Amino acid sequence: MSAKTAEISQKEGLLPKEAPAKVAKSKHSVLIGLPKEAAAQEKRIVLTPESVALLVNNGQRVKIETNAGLMAKFTDKDYADAGAKVVYSPKEAFDAEVVLKVEPPTADEIAFMRPGACLISALQLGKQHADYIHALNHKRVTAVSFENLEDKVGGMPVVRAMSEIAGSTVMLIASEYLSSVNDGKGLILGGITGVPPTQVVIIGSGTVAEYAARTALGLGANIKIFDNHIYKLRRIKQLLGQQVYTSTIDNYTLGEALKEADVVIGALRGEKGRAKMVVSEEMVAAMMPGSIIIDVSIDQGGCLETSEMTSHDQPTFLKYDVIHYCVPNIASRVARTASVALSNIFTPIILQMADHGGAEEMIFNYKWFMKGVYTYRGSLTNAHLAMKFSMNHKELQLLLAARY
Repeated sequence: MSAKTAEISQKEGLLPKEAPAKVAKSKHSVLIGLPKEAAAQEKRIVLTPESVALLVNNGQRVKIETNAGLMAKFTDKDYADAGAKVVYSPKEAFDAEVVLKVEPPTADEIAFMRPGACLISALQLGKQHADYIHALNHKRVTAVSFENLEDKVGGMPVVRAMSEIAGSTVMLIASEYLSSVNDGKGLILGGITGVPPTQVVIIGSGTVAEYAARTALGLGANIKIFDNHIYKLRRIKQLLGQQVYTSTIDNYTLGEALKEADVVIGALRGEKGRAKMVVSEEMVAAMMPGSIIIDVSIDQGGCLETSEMTSHDQPTFLKYDVIHYCVPNIASRVARTASVALSNIFTPIILQMADHGGAEEMIFNYKWFMKGVYTYRGSLTNAHLAMKFSMNHKELQLLLAARY
């Protein structure tokens, strides 16, 4: 276009002019609370400043307790610039329609919540007691657990994301404790030319096992994967794209592999709330001194008899001269990465919730969201929890039928 033509076009208003992009506003505005995690070991936060900005631009309101994102390297200024209101007490942060946090709230924190509010957090079944459920029901809180929340295709997005992080991280942890700096065996995780590779045994073949195997193979380690589900073993071989040693779990074969192992990853997930114990104390006692066990399934009781829950402050202990690392929230070691992963999952869910007018409409419109609900308007709605705590429960499906 010539300069003269451009001048004429601009005078006639033919050229497009820059204008701010329009953002589609949600029909309803939801007040979201982001309290600071009370647990000293928890460093993650559910929404990043970028996600908060997106929610605010879509008409939602967000308030965050001061320093809630600091351990993930997000400052109050980051959130304030994104449009969130920074508040200075837990009571203010919990006073919201939807409360988003990682750890389940304490009894004092539940007391701060609005009657009828929605809580989205981890449930951590192994740590819970009936009093926790009673406290939620007293406030008529609709509680949604990370662990049971499904996506539209039946997957478990939070479990998958945190398992990917844990699987990638465990091999880095193993590398730390194998090094001479940490009084380990003085081995490089993997191998170099002319030196036999590190021996890694992975118990389980789910997401944690997949990502641990990818990392170990990338470093040059020799891996053996054990699981009693043949279809899972077949799937992990396909996902890894190469031939690796796989075996069903039997005491002799697993015991012989453990004797030669430098690193053992416990990655069995419990199907009914508790992981299956497959490694006995005698099998651990026969392992090489200085070897390391990382029991990722410790949050469900662990799959090795010698496992005992530890913390990030004191992550390891020695038993039979074998290093045990049994920290339940491994993803919190990389709090920023984990926070971004959580934010990617929950931002679209909150936007959908706002479009539908709240948590209740989400429950009755989306079965994948309903799967995460365990208390609803003063009633326990999860059969497994009801059995565990000897409580009565109501089926959400029946409530759905009654609603229509």
